[in-house]
Amino acid sequence: MKLVIAIVRPEKANDVLEALYRAEVRGVSMSRVQGHGGELERVETYRGTTVKMGLSEKVRLEIAVSEPFVEPTIEALCESARTGEVGDGKIFVVALERAIRIRTGETDHGAVTPVGK
Repeated sequence: MKLVIAIVRPEKANDVLEALYRAEVRGVSMSRVQGHGGELERVETYRGTTVKMGLSEKVRLEIAVSEPFVEPTIEALCESARTGEVGDGKIFVVALERAIRIRTGETDHGAVTPVGK
């Protein structure tokens, strides 16, 4: 089992969710985050004052998947989130030691496999 963590542009979030659905990847957690990567710093005017913006708005997705779903998840994320510009985001794949589905008590592979599969 793996935990796939993706940081993507907010405007690509719906495309990413649709691509994950088409890849039959279920069980996604999504949150808004701020971060700084390779993007150039931008300057904005706020109430007449010039402000240097160091952090960019991003969306963080966390997806727990069993081994057969790791590559389809990564492919769906890459294809749907890519614009070709700096700031498209990152994907991290982390080993997942244990998972439990609270409702049924299923553990590990059974807990991260979509219901009904």
